[in-house]
Amino acid sequence: MTDPGGVRASDAEREAVVERLRVASVEGRLSLAELTDRTEAAYSAATHAELALLTEDLPDAGPAAAFPAAVPRPAERRRRWFVGVMGDTKRRGAWRIDQELGAVAVMGDVLLDLREAEARTDVVDITAVSVMGDVKIIVPDGVHVDLDGMAVMGDKRVDVLQAAPGMNVPVVRVRAYAVMGDVKVVGDSRAQPVRRGFAAWREHWRRLHGDDWRDGNRGLPGDDGNRGLPGDDGRRGPLGH
Repeated sequence: MTDPGGVRASDAEREAVVERLRVASVEGRLSLAELTDRTEAAYSAATHAELALLTEDLPDAGPAAAFPAAVPRPAERRRRWFVGVMGDTKRRGAWRIDQELGAVAVMGDVLLDLREAEARTDVVDITAVSVMGDVKIIVPDGVHVDLDGMAVMGDKRVDVLQAAPGMNVPVVRVRAYAVMGDVKVVGDSRAQPVRRGFAAWREHWRRLHGDDWRDGNRGLPGDDGNRGLPGDDGRRGPLGH
């Protein structure tokens, strides 16, 4: 008799898990980095057992849980500002994003690290203004970054390992205005790594695939050296090494 967990997963089942993960993130159950990593794992999963690992620490989804309308939203959402004027402003670690963000650097620096943040919105929307200063936004590799705006005697750029086209991954939208300054959006591989809260989930994956699962023909996206799960010490180094 075929093991139910070994049944091959369909594209529709993968998309259903991705949607469940997105709802869990909006509910505050997953950080942006966790959402990104699990989304990539869902798209690479081959069996029901692999998909089940990604949601086993989440509550069972009810009939309406997959619909965005089930998540209450505030009537008015004001922008939250981070300002550095001739000084530095930094926001990193665990924090909540439930409104649009603004970053202003005037002859100073602003750092926003979104990797451990709980994104309570479908799209993280940021307005970044740099006047003879530097705004740096750190995101998990694998998100989709939409950068627009203008630069006058300055620079705006993205250095993120983005997911393949067509994947329903988290979106970070940045409107950048740089005047003799810089606005940069960088990914994990270009920033100091952070400690992931994935120890238990990672061990479940290893129990399913064995300790040598990285040596197989198929694993998580990026097992070719560009991406992968964190190592035994809970950290991800540059380019997955």
